[in-house]
Amino acid sequence: MNIKKHFWENLALIGLLILAVVYLAPILIVLMNSFKGRFFISDAPFALPDSQTFAGLKNYTSGVAKTGFFSAFGYSLFITVFSVGAIVLFTAMTAWCITRVKSRFSTLIYYLMVFSMIVPFQMVMFTMSKMANILGLDNPVGIIVIYLGFGAGLSVFIYSGFVKSIPLEIEEAATIDGCNPIQTFFLIVMPILQPVSVTVAILNAMWVWNDYLLPYLVIGSTYRTIPIAVQYLQGGYGSRDMGAMMAMLVLAIIPIVIFYLTCQQYIIKGVVAGAVKG
Repeated sequence: MNIKKHFWENLALIGLLILAVVYLAPILIVLMNSFKGRFFISDAPFALPDSQTFAGLKNYTSGVAKTGFFSAFGYSLFITVFSVGAIVLFTAMTAWCITRVKSRFSTLIYYLMVFSMIVPFQMVMFTMSKMANILGLDNPVGIIVIYLGFGAGLSVFIYSGFVKSIPLEIEEAATIDGCNPIQTFFLIVMPILQPVSVTVAILNAMWVWNDYLLPYLVIGSTYRTIPIAVQYLQGGYGSRDMGAMMAMLVLAIIPIVIFYLTCQQYIIKGVVAGAVKG
């Protein structure tokens, strides 16, 4: 039995290693090509840079200059930080309210949130962009409201499952000690929600940071985020600066990878707690 068990464990390990290589290969290829001359990338995309193809940091300096990278980085950082902060705060409050207040209205709100998860973005994107223009949301501040709307469904679903696992007696004790609902939420409930809050923050940060279509439809080229700025490296008639594009993709990946690696220990804990408990 032990031999058979070790065999399946080793087989699973080999399978996971293969999957890891498959997932990491595109990132390594982009990193490798970011140091090649633009004319050598298409000819030998999988070859390592050599004395002839190595371009040093030329692609990075060229990409930064052509895209206005630092401006795009600032807009992406602003939108991501405040969108994720708004999603975490407001969806946590919503989930706590609809979980603790048992009524038909709260149940309806919950199912509407769940239903929003299965509505394809393509069904609402033209109506959404038109309404964003009418309501004056076509700017870096207004798009935060739109991201809050699109990110609320999954976030409320995860938070609701976790809130159900919190003993009600803790909140009742806080009320007896003189806390009002706002104090109970911020002093008692929110600290308990820390693991799932980190999970929600990571999932939404990865989505908002890498999103291209929503910022392109709402704020366009006036306030270029990093995905939009990288797209502008593609010129007319199919011409593109592949070296600079690869370099900008590397710079765009680095912040979100660092954020993910810093907080990854909370992902499984938060998702499992939010989806299973209660």
